[in-house]
Amino acid sequence: MEDDLFPGRKTIKVRALCLGERIDLRTLEMGRRMAVAPLVLAVGEHGYAALFRYGVVVLFGLDPVEEVAFAEQIKPFVGEPYDKPQTEDLEVRSDQQREGIYENGVLHVRLFSVDYIQVVADALAKSVVLEHYEAGVAAAFDLIEPLAVDLNKGRGTRQSSDLLRYIGSTLLIQQRMVGRVEVAEKPDLLWDQPDLERLYVRLQNEYELKERHLALERKLSLIAQTAQTLLDILRNERSHRVEWYIVILIILEILLTLYQMIFR
Repeated sequence: MEDDLFPGRKTIKVRALCLGERIDLRTLEMGRRMAVAPLVLAVGEHGYAALFRYGVVVLFGLDPVEEVAFAEQIKPFVGEPYDKPQTEDLEVRSDQQREGIYENGVLHVRLFSVDYIQVVADALAKSVVLEHYEAGVAAAFDLIEPLAVDLNKGRGTRQSSDLLRYIGSTLLIQQRMVGRVEVAEKPDLLWDQPDLERLYVRLQNEYELKERHLALERKLSLIAQTAQTLLDILRNERSHRVEWYIVILIILEILLTLYQMIFR
């Protein structure tokens, strides 16, 4: 599609919002559909929105009032909404001579077509959702640090329910990154529009999507390993405690038997 969506405009503002865990795109019926995968809708007076099922909306050319109005409009379709959504901003400029160049927070594209919007939206959406997960993992690290300190001092004092929760939360983030967001995968659009791959790779490198994804994977693995190690220690401690209980019961039974034999 080569139609310019913003005729007469050289620069547009782009904002990505990570609103919740998911957006139900199947039941979403609002605005004029411009494309799918990702879904692009015409919204506001002269703006557009790209929506992703993993809870991100990328807005193009909307003023602040229209952004707030659209966020409220799609709220019923957002599953497990976040109290404080992560945001990512970008300025895109139409310039055929400098296509693909990113400098000083400004991305240059050939024109504001639907295809270009989809490519920009995909990269920006992955960046903002990574930012959300990075914040969550940082908080998890703050919680896991005392566990590592206890382990270093030879103590394992946490409850198994806490440790299982840490392990479960890391597995959930990994599942969402791989199964929903597919951060490491290029968008399907590029298979049909290979000429846009250079632009996507430039954005992928600019936002360090692969590097951040790998860093998150390493941190999640470390959190899971620490929690699993402490859980194993806690289980061993409980197993040893049960063994001592059994020994004590056997000793008591022997003493009781001896007592009965002596005083009968």
